Amino acid sequence: MRYLLACGFIALCFSACKPPVYTPKPKAYYRIDLPEHNYITFDKEGYPFSFEYPEYGYTFKDTLTADGRKPENKYWMNIDFPQWGARIYLSYKHIDAKDNLNKLLGDTHEMSYYHTKKADYINPKDYVNPNGVTVVSYSVGGNAASAYQFIATDTLKHFLRGSLYFDVVPNADSLKPMNEFLKKDIAHLINTLRWKDQ
Repeated sequence: MRYLLACGFIALCFSACKPPVYTPKPKAYYRIDLPEHNYITFDKEGYPFSFEYPEYGYTFKDTLTADGRKPENKYWMNIDFPQWGARIYLSYKHIDAKDNLNKLLGDTHEMSYYHTKKADYINPKDYVNPNGVTVVSYSVGGNAASAYQFIATDTLKHFLRGSLYFDVVPNADSLKPMNEFLKKDIAHLINTLRWKDQ
């Protein structure tokens, strides 16, 4: 009997000494604490437009394009969000004989639909903001470089193009919270945009 108890005790000890089994945790993304949506007015003297932008971003004049050249005109600017590696690029054109509206719309369409290589979809939406500015906004789904783009115009003199980019490799899942957060800010910018000569 003692022999059986001793064997049972030794077997119990060996079975209890198994190394723990670890279960890997699923991949996840860091939680981002986002601030309240509060806005300040961009109404710099000499610029042909004004709008409201988020107080957690800052505006600056664009001095170089992506390929290192100087911008085409002095009204090109950006809104930076360095805490998230995000930037809204704003490029303005005065509509004239050289840059007529059809050419500008065609160029914008080409740039927006360039993202179809990586995009799951591109949804354009056109409307007129409360200040009478005609707007076409593009929501781009999937791992495209820019999830939101827009154009705003009065169809006679003014044409503004905007696009949101992050300084990371595009990943729709990880960028979704930031894209959705900044989408509200872009919508607010568009809805408060006005041309100063109107």
